[in-house]
Amino acid sequence: MERGYPRSRSHHAAKEGRLNAKGNARSGAADAAPDLLALPRPPGQLRRLVSQHPRVVDASLAALYLLVAVGLGTSSVYAPGSPAPLIIAGLAIGGVVAIVLRRRFAVASLLAASLLALLSTAGGTGAELIPVLVTLYAVGAYRSARAAWLSFAGAVVLAVASAYVITARAVDGTFAIEPPTAGDFASDWLNAAFVLGALALSATVLGTGASQRARYVAALVDRATQLASERDARAEIARAEERERIVREMHDVIAHSVSVMIALAEGAHAAAAKSPEQSQDAIARVAETGRGTLREVRRMLGIVRSDSAERAPQPGVAQLPALVEQLQQAGLPVQLTVVGTATDDPALGLTVYRIVQESLTNCLRHARGTTAVAVWVTWSSGEVELVIEDDAAAATATAEPGRGILGIRQRAALYDGVVEAGPRAGGGWRVAVRLRWAELR
Repeated sequence: MERGYPRSRSHHAAKEGRLNAKGNARSGAADAAPDLLALPRPPGQLRRLVSQHPRVVDASLAALYLLVAVGLGTSSVYAPGSPAPLIIAGLAIGGVVAIVLRRRFAVASLLAASLLALLSTAGGTGAELIPVLVTLYAVGAYRSARAAWLSFAGAVVLAVASAYVITARAVDGTFAIEPPTAGDFASDWLNAAFVLGALALSATVLGTGASQRARYVAALVDRATQLASERDARAEIARAEERERIVREMHDVIAHSVSVMIALAEGAHAAAAKSPEQSQDAIARVAETGRGTLREVRRMLGIVRSDSAERAPQPGVAQLPALVEQLQQAGLPVQLTVVGTATDDPALGLTVYRIVQESLTNCLRHARGTTAVAVWVTWSSGEVELVIEDDAAAATATAEPGRGILGIRQRAALYDGVVEAGPRAGGGWRVAVRLRWAELR
């Protein structure tokens, strides 16, 4: 430390499971989902066929409608005033077109089917009421609920008008149903209108129900996609924080050990001529410090490479005397004073140890002419105060703080800490850190 003042495939959206720009559920929304978030298959063969093969469904509906139209057209041939075959065929073709295009143009198909139904009840077989029900369902399924119920209101008006025309034609004998008896016209008209209205209501309810289900499934898929994205983002943040933690640990270990080794080597070099035994002893401590550092680096790298790596206990408050002794052997006159009872929190103990280690390493590397270095560790209820100061006659200052002071600030921030670092009033350097934590109750 130099001295100085202090986003997966799971992200892909389901193309069919989302709502379109108007807020309406697209066809197949209940069955599509992003990768890794696939929904279960719809239950039942019929539902899977409907969801996976819409064209087959359209063709089947058109075929059933044509079957009914042909049957009614055939039965109406013998009725008085029966419509011409070309009229029946034209109305049937229009009904098929309305059914086929109902997914893409739901409202327009409903309007076209309603017009065909009026023409059919007035001069045809009445089979064109079937496309009205099919397109009414489509409006509820593929458009908004407001559009669906407005369409239902129009369908009720159509049902009343169609029932009146059908009943009137039956009375005249121009419709292929048994004419009502005298005096029953009103009741037959209301009965027919009620049946047609009930069919319209059923189509609308079924359509809006399918739309709501599709919207709900699309919302679930979107929520699952969002949660997966947030999960990946949290994992990436955790990896970044872990990398930063490892870099911080590596910096603290290597910077401290190398500084101690340099100081011991300089002392050994200076004492080589006059005190060979002290020089040899210093060289031995250099080798011991280097081996310890190598073990520590290997341990941290092993944790990075594999979860099964050996995890030695992290240093804590109990290792502070050993740290001070190591620096005393390197020639730094350090005195440690501990006041109060330390907490047994290992994370807090590691933070205290690393802050003291970095501050003393800073003294060893940058202080010149130091005669005393004092370390005070004061424990009180809910906080601990660390003060490390020296009486160096000169110190090297830099405009920008190094990784060491940044590391101290990052460690202190985990405990709502306050860090002060700078020259002392009477000379030397002072680092004061106050850490706070919530006491367990």
